[in-house]
Amino acid sequence: MSGSAPRRWLTAVAAAVVAGGLALVAAPAAAGTASFGFVRLAHLSPDTPAVDVYLSSPTGAVKNQVFKAVAYGVVSPYLTLPVGVYEVAMRVANAPASSKPVLTTSVTVTARQAYTVAGVGRHAQLGLSIIKDDLTLPTADKAKVRVVQASVRAPVLAVSVADGPTIADDVAFATTTPYREVDPGRWRLIVRPVESGPQTQLTTSLGAGNVYSVLVLDNKASGLTAKVLTDASRRGGLPSGGVETGAGGTQPAPRGSALPLGVALALFGVGLGVAVLRRRPAGRHVRM
Repeated sequence: MSGSAPRRWLTAVAAAVVAGGLALVAAPAAAGTASFGFVRLAHLSPDTPAVDVYLSSPTGAVKNQVFKAVAYGVVSPYLTLPVGVYEVAMRVANAPASSKPVLTTSVTVTARQAYTVAGVGRHAQLGLSIIKDDLTLPTADKAKVRVVQASVRAPVLAVSVADGPTIADDVAFATTTPYREVDPGRWRLIVRPVESGPQTQLTTSLGAGNVYSVLVLDNKASGLTAKVLTDASRRGGLPSGGVETGAGGTQPAPRGSALPLGVALALFGVGLGVAVLRRRPAGRHVRM
């Protein structure tokens, strides 16, 4: 065996240890992803004042969350939650947490699925709706889009592309259309009431491989307004942003904690290989 053979062998061993260490690190992350889902909260009732929104877990999987003074048209980022059942409650803004909620509902979070829990409808018939979100990414040459109809001024509306196809037609108030794939690019969207009323235009860019919701709202002054929400992106993948967990096994490791075992082994393997290689005397070749 030549003098370079031990060096190659040690390099291979170090690489194998690094690969093994990284595998040990990646395995728990992959397993953990399968045990989480995603929930976001929205206020989509045009004539309902701001509310405080509470999210709690009967099992204590996460610490109770409260979102203060959520106004019409506000949609939260996705919360990453362990699978299980969660309670959502709405109270009048600044009401005591012990007061009776205006509305309550429960949402069952399943692995890798996403949901929007929204207050919808007119104030007199206000309800909490659980909207199933499809964050499956389209092909790299398409974008995926749907319409969330939260305008009472236009009980039925249509959304189309200027000089292009119709995205959705006859969309009733307090409903959500299925997603559909469209060509990506810079779009000029036209939102118009089906019966009568002024139309609204929205210029936006839909990125290839991304998932969007077009949210149609009543404008404060008059007419309609619209905004585009990015539900999921090819670059970022599934949403991130977990809430603080309870005392159970889902609580994340604190910052500054010890290195995971896989990383420690990987670094140990690299250090061992480098140390042995450095200890070989320079300029000497041993034939075997």
